Amino acid sequence: GLTNINNDHGLTRDGMLWAISDQSQALGGQHPSLVYAVPVAGGAPARLTERGPSYFHGWAPDGQTLVYCGLRDANFDIYSVSVHGGPEQRLTTNPGKDDGPEFSPDGRFIYFNSDRSGTMQIWRMRPDGADQEQLTNDEADNWFPHVSPDGRLLAFLSYERGVGDHPENKHVRLRLMTLATRATSELTRLFGGQGTINVSSWSPDSEHLAFVSYQMVPQ
Repeated sequence: GLTNINNDHGLTRDGMLWAISDQSQALGGQHPSLVYAVPVAGGAPARLTERGPSYFHGWAPDGQTLVYCGLRDANFDIYSVSVHGGPEQRLTTNPGKDDGPEFSPDGRFIYFNSDRSGTMQIWRMRPDGADQEQLTNDEADNWFPHVSPDGRLLAFLSYERGVGDHPENKHVRLRLMTLATRATSELTRLFGGQGTINVSSWSPDSEHLAFVSYQMVPQ
């Protein structure tokens, strides 16, 4: 069984399949994160990624393709794979880190974050990896883009510059970009980070966004 699930998970649009990342199964003498599809109604999980670590981030709108971040040869890039398994397709080749991939609701783009320009910023590309385009370029390190179901807004998590990766227990901001104009606004400030919005948590009507904030418990 899958007994060490991490915080990367998501449902298909029709609500029939979960995708999860789990680190309980041995592979090459280690226990890397691997991506599985699990029927919501119950049944055996199907392993979709042959290699690890692989961290699920998003489903294609038709539920036939998944996108995820994979560490291969000491480099984090974005990959896609069929819901039926098989060979993975590498979509980015940046020597730095590409992470957080998620399809737009219309399936025309994959949004992601990348540090290829010197700081972590939000980018997007076509589903085959073509036309990679930078969307943010500001004073923050920006992670985990999530497009609202109506396709109008992009939510993302902003760290202070230079924190490195996406640690927990940091002062962060949730921000919104209006995709039609690229204008950004601040939604809220909180204490969080890793796990706050690693995967999409928009409500179906695009009116609400769930997130996780932390509180330090005195010892």
